[in-house]
Amino acid sequence: MPTPSSQTTVEWTRTPLIVSFADNPKFTETYGFAGNSGKVNLEGQLLRDPQSTSRTVYIFMHPTSVLHLLPMPTALADAGLHVLCAASRYPRNDTALIFEKVAIDLGKWVAHARDELGYDKVVLVGWSGGGSLSLFYQAQAENPSVIETPAGDPVDLTAAGLRPADGVIFIAAHLSRAETLTEWLDPSVRDELDPDNRDPELDIYSPDCPHQPPYDEEFIKRFREAQRARNRRITQWATNELARLQAKGTAEQERAFVVHRTMCDVRWLDPAVDPSDRKPGWTYMGDPVAVNVGPVGLARYTTLRSWLSQWSYDKSNAKGPMNAARIHNTPVLQIENTADEAVPATHNPTIRDALATSDKEYVRLEGATHYYLGQPELLARCIDSVIDWSRRKGLLAE
Repeated sequence: MPTPSSQTTVEWTRTPLIVSFADNPKFTETYGFAGNSGKVNLEGQLLRDPQSTSRTVYIFMHPTSVLHLLPMPTALADAGLHVLCAASRYPRNDTALIFEKVAIDLGKWVAHARDELGYDKVVLVGWSGGGSLSLFYQAQAENPSVIETPAGDPVDLTAAGLRPADGVIFIAAHLSRAETLTEWLDPSVRDELDPDNRDPELDIYSPDCPHQPPYDEEFIKRFREAQRARNRRITQWATNELARLQAKGTAEQERAFVVHRTMCDVRWLDPAVDPSDRKPGWTYMGDPVAVNVGPVGLARYTTLRSWLSQWSYDKSNAKGPMNAARIHNTPVLQIENTADEAVPATHNPTIRDALATSDKEYVRLEGATHYYLGQPELLARCIDSVIDWSRRKGLLAE
């Protein structure tokens, strides 16, 4: 096996994997056969050189995306490392996603990697939305405490047998889905059923808004408070609606709804707010003004339980800093991309400061974007950082 390095390229293959286990939810929350078979069926891909004898695997999991085509997993495989791109039970559809169940799914993949695939070392790679998932999982694996979802449904992580990973890599990752959504919620929306009913004082994408960049500190504070207030209004409504449905005792125990305008942030229009190397007036999904009102956006379609579990600012169990503070025994590598269009500049330092483990390292890749598109040199530096850290921590087992 060649020595792992970003400067060498090995021939590797994709091996499809399936992990199945029994599950009997109170109502169907995933589409089609998977929701009716009495089992959870997880799909993944193992990227590896068939001739390699490495005993270390790097597991990528995002709550809702599949990651096997992203630049970093494939670049790690090119460098000779074994990479498992693992999907949760909610691939490409987070409408009814329950974060506590995603942690169980990741636990099944960690166990599969150790017990079925025979790896001695397992390293979690938390990319983008997978960063807070990795922190949530590792915190619960080290010291499990969650026994139910924020909606009160039993999902007992203390009895789930979650086994800690040997290391965690937090890369191009934000605080959490709940906290990031809240920073991007359009606070001008006054009526969730009528998104055209807006507060002109907070409608920053309107040319008629009296507040224009550069924004003063008082307005930014008011804007942030209004974003949190909107999240809390939705949370209260979802809690009340769920209680109302449960009290009726009918077959309707869940409800889907739309959250309008979820890509609105003063930092997109004013580079002085949370300064970084990112392109002004742009996000990883494109023009924020268009994304804010488009059909694709964070939490655009969701359910009562899913809102409470993954999007609620106050209720979600998966908030990054909270879980980072519960990780005491694991080496953690953080990689910040300073031109990241998806991750605000304040997020990585916040996680770094919250991590309880003393075994933590921090790397800044100047000018790197979220996906390293057109940046092969920076992607190579990222891969070399991962390999160097893995070697020094004794995580590259041959």
